[in-house]
Amino acid sequence: MGSQGEERALLEEGLLQDEGNGLYTGDGSVDIHGKPVLKRNTGNWKACPFILGTECCERLAYYGIATNLVTYLTKKLHEGNVSAARNVTTWSGTCYLTPLIGAILADAYWGRYWTIAVFSTIYFIGMCTLTLSASVPALKPPECFGSECPSATPAQYAVFFFGLYMIALGTGGIKPCVSSFGADQFDDTDPGERVKKGSFFNWFYFSINIGALISSSFLVWIQENAGWGIGFGIPALFMGLAIASFFAGTSLYRFQKPGGSPVTRMSQVLVASCRKWNQEVPKDSTLLFETQDKSSAIEGSRKLEHSDELECLDKAAVITDSETNSGDFSNPWRLCTVTQVEELKILIRMFPIWATGIVFAAVYAQMSTMFVEQGTMMDTSIGSFTIPPASLSTFDVISVIFWVPVYDTVIVPIARKFTGKERGFSELQRMGIGLFLSVLCMSAAAVVEINRLQLAKELDLVDKPVAVPISIFWQVPQYFLLGAAEIFTFIGQLEFFYDQSPDAMRSLCSALSLLTTSLGNYLSSFILTVVTYFTTQGGKPGWIPDNLNEGHLDYFFWLLAGLSFLNMLAYVVCAKKYKQKLAS
Repeated sequence: MGSQGEERALLEEGLLQDEGNGLYTGDGSVDIHGKPVLKRNTGNWKACPFILGTECCERLAYYGIATNLVTYLTKKLHEGNVSAARNVTTWSGTCYLTPLIGAILADAYWGRYWTIAVFSTIYFIGMCTLTLSASVPALKPPECFGSECPSATPAQYAVFFFGLYMIALGTGGIKPCVSSFGADQFDDTDPGERVKKGSFFNWFYFSINIGALISSSFLVWIQENAGWGIGFGIPALFMGLAIASFFAGTSLYRFQKPGGSPVTRMSQVLVASCRKWNQEVPKDSTLLFETQDKSSAIEGSRKLEHSDELECLDKAAVITDSETNSGDFSNPWRLCTVTQVEELKILIRMFPIWATGIVFAAVYAQMSTMFVEQGTMMDTSIGSFTIPPASLSTFDVISVIFWVPVYDTVIVPIARKFTGKERGFSELQRMGIGLFLSVLCMSAAAVVEINRLQLAKELDLVDKPVAVPISIFWQVPQYFLLGAAEIFTFIGQLEFFYDQSPDAMRSLCSALSLLTTSLGNYLSSFILTVVTYFTTQGGKPGWIPDNLNEGHLDYFFWLLAGLSFLNMLAYVVCAKKYKQKLAS
């Protein structure tokens, strides 16, 4: 008993020191055993190399599959262009939909660390299954014999897509948690660490693209020249390295305690506000229900200040006479705190900003589908060396790798002088610039396709499914513009959904930002389906036939450019109306 009392006294003394001189973190971080952590020994950039290493290896594994997947489906499983593109975008969309599962588990029950650990194992199993499906002759269809290309059997499809969708499930626990877990290593209550967190998101995205660079160059070449078995096996190996890197940094990590189910808390606000629909909200917001403690009633969350919009939800925090007389304020299905109400308000305020990311994600989806198919119909040779069309995505990655350090070390300091913001641009400004660049990207792709089709017509190649003698390097500008757009939009989204989310809902909000990518892929599939349906009426080849020389892929790119422009205008309106989160 004596030793326990001394330990408690030391702990209380340590917490007092935390408030007094900053030895301990001020954001409620703990170590893996649940004890308060010393700033000098944990988190910050000391912990980040392990997290960045994990992300780099995991993204290498993911893009090792995703970058050239459309080629595998067309050349090895013998699918048509539209079917292969639809399968790729549907799978990619699922990879960005499953994070909702991982996010809810992380925020409510397991915490980000254990969620990453469990789902990484699932991911690794999927990678191994995919490798087997491409290696074992019985698990893949025979090669084409002349013009005869045997279709894959249902069993072969089943094994391949089982592995593919196990990977999709595995990403569900990693993607919404790794960026948030990395940002958790920086104390929000420390101004110095808060600035470093802005840099972390830039370098986090940089590490993603280092992995993508290796995948889109070296691994694509391996897949098309050394075989798909080894081409899928190497990503599986790197997924194993990702797991090892993650566990290696355990002693240095800062952990945030899970705050309970965010879905339950939001449901409680809706139910409580409906029950008190006839109650009048007091003009003095201090009369609304809130805990008297320094911290909020939600584990691991700061209190949120009351906002004046969406007043109907404030009814959930109105204290009725019966509750005052009984003194019972413990039923959250009848009475919610202001912080709990504000959590739901924040999500509702975020929704218009979130929705505008869907069209951008549809544009981004073209890099692994229509850009690749466009490249297959261009001259891919440099002397005796042939460039796999999917390798052109290397230029998108190079663009990202170029822009991240330039943005962090050059653009931010210059922008800071003009805007006065510690990160140069606000998250909203950053995303807006990216949306503008996406319009230029699709316009550049359309111009390249116009020139390619014009040359095909001049050389009488319209009816022949052969590559047109125009260098594939004409695609470089569209990839470079897309990379620049990513730096602004995707990293801006990471920052926005982390900083503006309630403390106990950060994994969920990261998952919601990823959901835009999912819906963007589904939107791309939907647009492809609609375009194919309407443009093939009356026996016409349509915009996107198997022989692109007799199609009009340029019209498809112009359609996406127009949608991107309208989306950008809608975003500007929504961004001007957005109100920032206020936390105590």
